[in-house]
Amino acid sequence: MADNQRKNYYPPVGFYFNVKVDGITGINEASFQEVSGFEAKIQTDDIQEGGVNQFARKLPKGVQYTNLILKRGLIKSSPLMDWINNAVENFIFEPKLVEVNLLFQNGTPSINWTFINAYPVSVKISDFNAQDNKIVVETLELAYYYFVRTDN
Repeated sequence: MADNQRKNYYPPVGFYFNVKVDGITGINEASFQEVSGFEAKIQTDDIQEGGVNQFARKLPKGVQYTNLILKRGLIKSSPLMDWINNAVENFIFEPKLVEVNLLFQNGTPSINWTFINAYPVSVKISDFNAQDNKIVVETLELAYYYFVRTDN
């Protein structure tokens, strides 16, 4: 990044984003109100050496990713829910690419995360409560192999 670009840089906002699931289209399919689960942790093994009691050596052994959480208002007759229900009800898994894009003010992608071989592991519908004036929210949880970040 050039010095001039660094001076004029502002961190992106977290409320202007879109979500795309490969092969699933529809007018409201990507209308998510919240996306979370962007976390990668390097796991380590502790190795105790004979005669060294002050510390244990930590050696990297692999990367662990948290599940991707997508929340949106409940949608009837949704192809995305058909995909999820096929996994939950029939135990048939069709892994897909899932893209999450932070967007610039003009709607073009700023930063993109691609989740490789994502598949559903949980679906939750919010509680119904006659005393609340809230929309019904479905929470979708996806496991995946790994994610890749690209900056535009």
